[in-house]
Amino acid sequence: MADPTSKVPVKNEKSPAAMPQMLRPFESLRREVDRLFDEFDGGFWRSPFRSPFFDLAPFRRAEATFTAAPAVDVSETDKAYEVTAEMPGMDERNIEVKVANGVLTIKGEKQEDMEEKKKDYYMRERSFGSFERNFQVPEGVETDRIEANFKNGVLSVTLPKSASAQKAEKKITVKGA
Repeated sequence: MADPTSKVPVKNEKSPAAMPQMLRPFESLRREVDRLFDEFDGGFWRSPFRSPFFDLAPFRRAEATFTAAPAVDVSETDKAYEVTAEMPGMDERNIEVKVANGVLTIKGEKQEDMEEKKKDYYMRERSFGSFERNFQVPEGVETDRIEANFKNGVLSVTLPKSASAQKAEKKITVKGA
């Protein structure tokens, strides 16, 4: 049986136009709070007709997004950092992983078009959405060796540590006063 694992290309961009996420702390905080409230509200797709009473969307850059961004786990091993994102129902062709200015970006877009014809009715539904998650890349990561794999709706991104970052830890004794 063939292994259904797919490689997702990782783009390594060094564009001065991209502003690091840490320089926009309030915009990032606002997006995270909005995302949390959207998740609490339920529903997988954002309704285009639902908006908050005091919506500041005209005053900030807004993008069409999933109401629930994919669940992401970040873990560290001795040799690498692992980022795992759950993306059920998505295809690796609709996922983009890139590194630019010390920020790992995972983007995705999902489009569904369902059509059902029966004897006494015709139904057609379309839904779409996109998401973007940004993570600050830790010091000591070899960005040229980052790998991304997609299998069974789960994206795994491996950020290998450099040899100097893998050095064994040193235990420091605590002396009493």
